[in-house]
Amino acid sequence: FHPRRWLSSSECDRKATNPSAAGYHVSNGPSYMRGAVFWQPNKPLTLEEFHMPRPKANEVLIKTKACGVCHSDLHVLKGELPFPSPCVIGHEITGEVVEHGSQTDTKIIQRLPVGSQVVGAFIMPCGSCDFCSKGKDDLCESFFAYNRAKGTLYDGETRLFLRSNGKPVYMYSMGGLAEFCVVPANGLTVLPESLPYAESAILGCAVFTAYGAMAHAAEVRPGDSVAVIGVGGVGSSCLQIARAFGASEIIAVDIQDEKLEKAKTFGATHVVNSKTEDAVAKIREITGGRGVDVAVEALGRSQTFLQCVQSVRDGGKAVMIGLTLSGTKGEVDINHLVRRQIKVVGSYGGRARQDLPKLVKLAERGIFDIEATVSRKCRFEDAAEAYRDLDRGNIVGRAVVEI
Repeated sequence: FHPRRWLSSSECDRKATNPSAAGYHVSNGPSYMRGAVFWQPNKPLTLEEFHMPRPKANEVLIKTKACGVCHSDLHVLKGELPFPSPCVIGHEITGEVVEHGSQTDTKIIQRLPVGSQVVGAFIMPCGSCDFCSKGKDDLCESFFAYNRAKGTLYDGETRLFLRSNGKPVYMYSMGGLAEFCVVPANGLTVLPESLPYAESAILGCAVFTAYGAMAHAAEVRPGDSVAVIGVGGVGSSCLQIARAFGASEIIAVDIQDEKLEKAKTFGATHVVNSKTEDAVAKIREITGGRGVDVAVEALGRSQTFLQCVQSVRDGGKAVMIGLTLSGTKGEVDINHLVRRQIKVVGSYGGRARQDLPKLVKLAERGIFDIEATVSRKCRFEDAAEAYRDLDRGNIVGRAVVEI
């Protein structure tokens, strides 16, 4: 954070304390909160005070407990993905339900009572558009038209207003890098007390994105061979999901040996350092010359896009989940695509209402190891430092901000 707003510590593993927002109750809670504001590309985040956000019908006010540090946020901070500013980033959260919007459906209140521990998905389905009505929450029209295009919730308005002058601040998903956030109820599921707040935050994006790619786009089946290119927070989650789905060969590709060593603990049966080896040739060698049934690109670069397509067998699937600089193009050999029936599929995330409860169960049973995936915990005041480290490639798994 910028020094004029907050003096940041370099110690990233101390737990946050926040007396001003502790013990919030609907009747006697604070009238304001703190949030981290992005003003313009490559400028420091600043810590600002906001009027307490208020939920509307079928929305929930959450006391944020943890928020993941994700490359999607970093793309916004660097100006690589267009998004309205000023805004509060952060879209991978856990927290406690403290208030429901007026006229909220009673079934939502029963499902998510005040005091509930919850985890939120970054794709927050409206529940009523054409795609949501067909169960395709990951293509929710309202989410993309309002939140991703305009930085608002689905009435076209933000819930964030600066305390100093009342000016609106936009929301990247729920604007989770703040002490409180408003989330559409369809994007939330209950988190059992057996799961920790900090580590569970990654269920809402890193794991959610991986599950959407492996279950819906790739449709991984037992015995399939899978390659994952780029094994950061999302890529390492893909490895664990592939293992849970019974993949026979799981190949991790990256340029950092430290990440590749970690990948072995997440289920990788083979690792390839693409800095020193030809990744495509090595993948084909491992699979007896065929290529893999499914290749996943989790980095977001033209070079790895091509590697992903070239790594799959005839009739196989190349699944793209890595975001990149807006307007970046990926090239493929059209004849190879046509003749060999290669399927190139994009996947942005999972389906909140169907998938998020499943991910919670996988974590609860230890099938998905959330604690091993989270490699760093940071104080709220040290979030900017975590994003800088993410940009430098210094975070092996996933960093989480404790709020």
